[in-house]
Amino acid sequence: MHDLLNVVVLGIIEGITEFLPISSTGHLLIAEHWLGARSDLFNVGIQAGAILAITLVYWQRIWQLLTRWRDPANRDYFWKLGAAFLITCVLGVIVTHYGFRLPDTITPIAWALILGGFWMLAAEQAAARMPDRSQVTWPVAILVGVAQMVAGVFPGTSRSGATIFAAMLFGTSNRPAATEFAFLVGIPTMYAATGYEFLKVWKSGGAAHEDWTALAVGFVVSLIVAFIAVKWLLRYIRTHRFTAFAIYRIALGAVLLFAIGMGWLQNFA
Repeated sequence: MHDLLNVVVLGIIEGITEFLPISSTGHLLIAEHWLGARSDLFNVGIQAGAILAITLVYWQRIWQLLTRWRDPANRDYFWKLGAAFLITCVLGVIVTHYGFRLPDTITPIAWALILGGFWMLAAEQAAARMPDRSQVTWPVAILVGVAQMVAGVFPGTSRSGATIFAAMLFGTSNRPAATEFAFLVGIPTMYAATGYEFLKVWKSGGAAHEDWTALAVGFVVSLIVAFIAVKWLLRYIRTHRFTAFAIYRIALGAVLLFAIGMGWLQNFA
C-alpha cells in the first residue's frame, strides 16, 4: 500500500509538471530522491499518460486539421506543425548520435530552472511590447522545432516553456495561440520519443521484472491529472502572464542549490 501511494504521488507530479513550464524532469528526480527510484519503463509509462491527456484535450482541433484539407488555413497550419516536428526529429537524431546530453543530476537542472525563469520574465516583457498576433509563421514553426530539441538536451529547461516562448518571441505573441501550437507540436514529438524509449527499455530486457500494476496506476493518475492541469492552464493564460511560473522556477532552483550546498542532496548533485 505504501508503494502504491508513492506511485500515485509520482503520477500526480508527472501530470502537473509535464505541460506547465516548470520542468517535469526536475520534479520527478527530486521526488524519486524521497519516494524511491523507479524503472525507466515506469517513467516512460506515466509520461505516456500525460501525452494521452493532451491528445484528448485537443482532439477536436486535431480532427479538424486532419479532415478539413480544403481549408487553406488548416493545410498551412498542418504543414507548419509537420515541419516543426521534422526539425525536432532530425536534430534529435543528430544529438543522440553524438551522445550530447547533460546528466540528469540536480545541479544542472537547478541552474536550468533559474536561467529559464529569468528567460521567461524577459521574454514576457518583450512579447508584451509586440502587437497581439495569433498567426503562426514559418520562422515560428522552425524555431519551435529547434526549441523542442534544446529542451530535450538540457533537462530542467521545460519543453513546454521553451516552445511557447520561442513562438511568442518570434511572431506569435498571443499566449493562447503560441501555447496551442507548442502543445500540438509536442503531441507527435512526445509520442515518438516515448515509443523510442519504450522500445529501448523493452529490448534491453527492462520489462521482464516490471511492476505492471504500479505502471498502470501511474499511467491512469498521470492521465487524469495532466488533463485537469492542461485545461486549467489554457483558461489561466487567457487572462494571466507566465510570470508566476517563472518566479516559481527561480525559487525552486535556488532552494535546490541551497540544499546541495548543505549536503542534503549529495547523491543527486
